[in-house]
Amino acid sequence: MSHTVTPEKRPGYGQLLRTPGAWTFLLPGFLARQPFAMLTIGILLLVQHTTGSYGTAGAVAATSGVSMALFAPQGGKLADRFGQRAVLVPGVLLHVASVSALIALALADAPLWALFAAAVPTGASVPQIGPMVRARWAARLGGSPLMPTAAAFESVTDEFTFVVGPILATALCTGVHPAAGLIAEAALTLVGGLFFAAQRRTQPAHGRTGANAAQPHASALSVPGVRVLAIAFLGIGSVFGGMQVSLTAFAEEIGNPGINGVLYGTFAAGNMLAGIACGAIAWKIGPQRRLILGYVGLTLAASVLWAANSVVLLGALGLLVGLCIAPALITGYTLVESLVPASARTEAFTWLTGAVALGQAAAVTVAGRLADGHGSSAGFLVPLVGTALALLTLLTLRSRLVPSGEGRTVARGVGHRVPATVD
Repeated sequence: MSHTVTPEKRPGYGQLLRTPGAWTFLLPGFLARQPFAMLTIGILLLVQHTTGSYGTAGAVAATSGVSMALFAPQGGKLADRFGQRAVLVPGVLLHVASVSALIALALADAPLWALFAAAVPTGASVPQIGPMVRARWAARLGGSPLMPTAAAFESVTDEFTFVVGPILATALCTGVHPAAGLIAEAALTLVGGLFFAAQRRTQPAHGRTGANAAQPHASALSVPGVRVLAIAFLGIGSVFGGMQVSLTAFAEEIGNPGINGVLYGTFAAGNMLAGIACGAIAWKIGPQRRLILGYVGLTLAASVLWAANSVVLLGALGLLVGLCIAPALITGYTLVESLVPASARTEAFTWLTGAVALGQAAAVTVAGRLADGHGSSAGFLVPLVGTALALLTLLTLRSRLVPSGEGRTVARGVGHRVPATVD
């Protein structure tokens, strides 16, 4: 049987944004996800200012990241069961209180153990807006050909926040007050999170009803493909964390700390531009192969970061690394739609987001120690090691990324489907 692909135009962003009800969750969702990109850099800059150590600052930021990685999937599971609003409202209030406590302790030169203690609820309560928005798209679009476009759009939105967030946090911390970045993060979380939670009409159905009521609720992590993707996304987290610390250290080394936000924004801009392009392409190769190719490119790009010795060169290499991240992120999130039943998708998305946070936390810690002892160039080795290990995992376990069950299909382009096979 032939599976010849006839040229078709992928449904575009314009068609996606005309989806009924989309703007009611997109606008508050955009506001509410800004803090996600500000938290780590905000903690890093504040604690580094009060302690004078990137290693210590990285460890506190990492504690927050690990906490988020561990608790985010549980929040996703609760959102699938009880609804997003029921999880968001108390979570937002706890997060604002925890960030406020962390700021007060850092400025009071509290013992390190106290900063770690405050970092745990700070990370655990980070609102998982991105996964919740993706779950709303999945509920709206189902198996529509618009789903890959929605995944690309969400990646672009995420990366735009990583352009705006770090620049805003760095500008506030260096130009206003070392705590200003975290203060803004808490304020945006409060306003954006509660506004998003108020959009009840578009939240996905929750709980188990009808045919699903008699079925036991299985964790999204029981799906082998989700476990593989989570491990792979640790590598993406290592890029985010390693770049944040190492770019900050590099800016300090050259005596221009303000350039840090511009450099990280350039890196994130590459990610955003690649995401826009990915959403406009009607792919003719399967998602499994796209994922591996994305990680190959990311590993190669990260392999030369350590050698950069100028702002221009580092900016160009950061842009290249950013261009390679988006295809991997978008494809991973797109695969979830075919691997995981609708009743567990919010949880699945939070496992991936949590994996990025965990990888970021580990990278911030290791890169911070390396930057303290050997300079920023050593810190740039962290993204290389993280992406190389993720690529090795994907190459070894790629067969688990194929949807299980006879007769299941995977999308290879718009408007047609073929039996699931390993690329």
